[in-house]
Amino acid sequence: MPSWQEYKTIAQARGALALELYVVHSTPNGDHDLMKSTLPDHLDYQKEMEAKGNLVFAGPLSDETGKEMQGYGMIVYRANSFEQARCFAEEDPMHKKGARTFTMRRWLINEVSLTVTLSLSGQHGTLS
Repeated sequence: MPSWQEYKTIAQARGALALELYVVHSTPNGDHDLMKSTLPDHLDYQKEMEAKGNLVFAGPLSDETGKEMQGYGMIVYRANSFEQARCFAEEDPMHKKGARTFTMRRWLINEVSLTVTLSLSGQHGTLS
């Protein structure tokens, strides 16, 4: 397999988007009370990251059946480097206070199809 940078260059050369983002898989540590008490600070941090343009997507994941909530989450950051994205994840109160642990990977977006609907007068939007 080529290195990450070699693959990114190959993807760009063939006309792919090659947008590099950073995916954080957040795992609960089992202390539900700590997770619950940290949630307000976590949500404030997410809003701050979104306002700065660093948060792309964030939200909970189901279990493997798609039926149960187990507290797993995924966060996608826009950052200048893997190291900067890691700092974003480490500063998240859920991770900083030990309510969750995380793993992180680079994600190269090559293909995408999004539909965005904005209603300024109705003050709402949808993404699908």
